[in-house]
Amino acid sequence: MSVTIRDVAREAGVSTSTVSKVLNNWASISAETCARVHAAIEKLHYTPNARAVSFARGATRNILFLSSLMKEEAYHNPHMFDILCGVQKELSFHGYTLMLTDIPEDVSPEEFLTGQISSRIADGILIHGSCVIPNMSRILLETQFPHIYIGHPNRRSNLCWIDTNHGLAGQFAAQHMLECHYEKIAFIAERRTDDISTRRLNGFLGSMYDYGYRIPEEYICYTDSSKENAYLQALALLSLPEPPRAIICENNLLALSLCKALQEKHLRVPDDVAFLTFDSYPYSALIEPSPTIVDIDVYDLGVQAAVMLLRKLENPSLLVQSYTTLPVLRQGDTTRKEP
Repeated sequence: MSVTIRDVAREAGVSTSTVSKVLNNWASISAETCARVHAAIEKLHYTPNARAVSFARGATRNILFLSSLMKEEAYHNPHMFDILCGVQKELSFHGYTLMLTDIPEDVSPEEFLTGQISSRIADGILIHGSCVIPNMSRILLETQFPHIYIGHPNRRSNLCWIDTNHGLAGQFAAQHMLECHYEKIAFIAERRTDDISTRRLNGFLGSMYDYGYRIPEEYICYTDSSKENAYLQALALLSLPEPPRAIICENNLLALSLCKALQEKHLRVPDDVAFLTFDSYPYSALIEPSPTIVDIDVYDLGVQAAVMLLRKLENPSLLVQSYTTLPVLRQGDTTRKEP
């Protein structure tokens, strides 16, 4: 059995807090007490726990990453792991450890967040947008706990946050379609309540309007995010009296469903109907022909989130509210510039 700080305290005849103070070179401890503690450490071959020493010094060099970790979360939130990997790379480079956690089912989110902060097990926290915590802003601001929210809480929030600009991604999609000389362009979205889908759609619509195009209402399709419903919506779109020449799919799953509908209607890509989608993961490799993609490097988003939190630790008064990681268009075989 490993030797603990309690064993050292018992051997030296002092309290565990005194041992901790000796380990951290507190000047208030007498030379005689220090000698007894060090003699006990040497006799018992005690190795101080690095996290315990850091805790006593008021800095754990540990960062919490709070995210939803439900069963099959990877299917519903496929980019979270890439973000996590980017965070880990940057934090480890600077000598920090990362603790991944979720909100337990038997504790209220508010109580859990407050408890994590008051326990002082970490110097700061990264909160993924998949976690919904009532009064999160109030708790973090009142405790002045260093934090970065990965996502966009709302326009009036005083939280520190970092996010990718999904509206700009929608603009990139519109510009590419117009550069290919497609004018009748439809958009297959997720649910009306989905924030990322809505921002991409609004970016697309705003850019089309700026170029003098107004998208007919029937060219905007909302789904329930399932491949079955997306397939039915795509079939309806392709069966319109004036079907679109090009279609933008909000994600890979919707694009897969569109491919099935195109095959059902015996339409060639991109000769009859062109399309593009967002994000190169997780289903783009299954799509044939190889899709044109408006991609965002979410791994870099994780790196930037960690960088911002480390800056926040150095300067607690720093307010971080920014977009990062620009979209990149990856040309595939589902769009082609027409003469």
